This record gives sequence, C-alpha cells and structure tokens, in this order.
Amino acid sequence: MLKLLRKHHTNQIIHLVINGARVKKQITLPSLALGCWPLAGMTRVGVTRQAAIETVAAAIDHGITHLDTAYCYGENGESEKAIAQAIKGRQNEVTIASKCGIHWQAGKKQAVDGQPDTIIREVKESLVRLQLDKIDLLYLHTPDPNIPIQESAGALRRLLDEGIVRAVGLSNGNVEECQLFAEICPLTACQRHFNMLQQEIRPVLLPYCQSKQIAMVAYWPLMKGLLTGRMKRDQIFSHTDSRHKYLMFQGEEFQKNLDFVNAIQSLAAQQNMSLVSLVLAWTMAQKGITTVLFGATSAKQVATNAQALACHLDDSTIFAINEAIQQRGPILGSRKV
Repeated sequence: MLKLLRKHHTNQIIHLVINGARVKKQITLPSLALGCWPLAGMTRVGVTRQAAIETVAAAIDHGITHLDTAYCYGENGESEKAIAQAIKGRQNEVTIASKCGIHWQAGKKQAVDGQPDTIIREVKESLVRLQLDKIDLLYLHTPDPNIPIQESAGALRRLLDEGIVRAVGLSNGNVEECQLFAEICPLTACQRHFNMLQQEIRPVLLPYCQSKQIAMVAYWPLMKGLLTGRMKRDQIFSHTDSRHKYLMFQGEEFQKNLDFVNAIQSLAAQQNMSLVSLVLAWTMAQKGITTVLFGATSAKQVATNAQALACHLDDSTIFAINEAIQQRGPILGSRKV
C-alpha cells in the first residue's frame, strides 16, 4: 500500500508500507533535486571526478538531498561512483534515485534493454557502485520497444518485493505504458522532460499521473541550458556537446528561442531575481509537477540553482511568463509523449 501526502507547497512525502510495517526511512520527493547525468562528463567538457564529488556535496549542503542518477550515466557508472564518494558518512541525509534498462555499447552507442535478467544485473551493479544495500527510488529508464513493458515491470516488482528498492518509477513512458506497468508493479513516480517551451506532458500524461497520485519528476527545466540566459547568438557547440544535435539550438529556431529568453530575462530583472531562479520557480509552481531536476557540474552552479527555493512568483508575473510562452509558440523538435 502506498500513500502520497502533500508537504508544505510542492513536496511530496512517500510513505511505504511493506508487509504491514512502515519503512523507517521515508522517501521524500522535494520540489527541487539534483539531476546527476552531467556528472558523468559525457556531454560536457572538463567534468572531473573531483568536480562531480564537490557538486554533489554542495547540493547536500544547500538542502538539495534528492540525487537522481542512472546505470548508464557514464560508460562505467561515473555518476553513481561520484555520488558514492560524495555521500560517504552522509547517506542518511539523502535519497537516491537511479534507473535501469539502458547501457553503453562500443563506440559510445546507447542500447535499450529491459529484459528482466538485464535489469536485475544492472541494479546489482548500481548498488556496488553506489556502495548501498538499497535504492530509494528505481526507474525503468525507458520502455524497451522489443518486449512487453510488463516483463520489465515484473523485474522491478521482484526487486521491490525483495526490499532491494523502496519505490519504483517509470521514465520516458506514456499513459498506456504507465497503465500496463502499474498492472504488474506499483508505480510511484513518472519522469519526463518539462519546461517553459516543452510542455508535451501537460494535456494527457500530467492529468493521468495526478489522478493516480503518481509523482511527476521533471527533467530539462532549463532546456539543456538554453533558459539560463548564458548562450550567445553565435553560440557554437562542439561535436562532444550533445546539444549540437537538437533543432532547438540550430539556425532560426535557436534565434527565436533566444528572443524568448530575452523576454523572460526582463521579467526576472523586474522581480530582482536571476533568470535561473525565475525559470525553476515557475516550473516548481506548475500544477502536477512534484519535483524539478536541475543539472550542475560545479558547486557554484548548485548554489545558483538552489536560490530558486526561496523565490515566489506572484500571479501577475506568472501571467506575463505564460503570455511570453504563448507568443513564442510551438518549438521545432518537440518530443513525442
């Protein structure tokens, strides 16, 4: 049995009851959390192991204690390994979310594999990397198109029943996949991209999750750095930076997006807050969004993003932001939900 209780504004506390006994450690899904994909150093230049460790430590110091990682965050689990070092002696201060079902092949090619045996093996390896005996929240990273999702769900249900994980989620799934998954395994959280310009989940998936009391954890709130206001009109992304592949960072589409950034930058200045704080505060305030994940590769970035926790947007500011979003209109390269 699972209960979701609202705490303060947007936080959700997930109380797990297993075999009639309440688990001692409550799993808290806060309004703001650290997404640990950038710590792997695969899409950003110059991310060292020490920088990754310092980033996680800074997050905890700023009250960002939910850490979201994955088996495939790094060719050899660099993200999970950095987290393990950063949380030594502080394990009781954090909750760890990880994911399974994607791994790397030779040539840095991703492979989706939701086979039950693969899931069990990856989770056991993640536990070794993280130096933990349990994972607080485990997601299927993405549905495997080659097998029924119920088979993957069965493996996660087994891990849940064995107490190896405390709660289970589905990442990058649609409503039908959530429904099929939940037939086999209790579904606590759903993780999808969501930001000011990418709101594909709003019409269908978000209401579904609300109706089923499934937490929605949103990644890409800063649209892969676009909504930080730090990109230049003549920005060039290196071949090692994954952003060069996205239409949102190319040609006229990129220029239109920068026009939008300028518009909301003015709104942030009127509120005496940074653009990052405005964007994160707006995202946290959206109905149905439980947790917002932000990426960072330095303690300085963490400190900047954490300021959003103290920001409040009044109705007129939210209205002005929404008007700017409407004026921008649909972007190219939207992802199917």
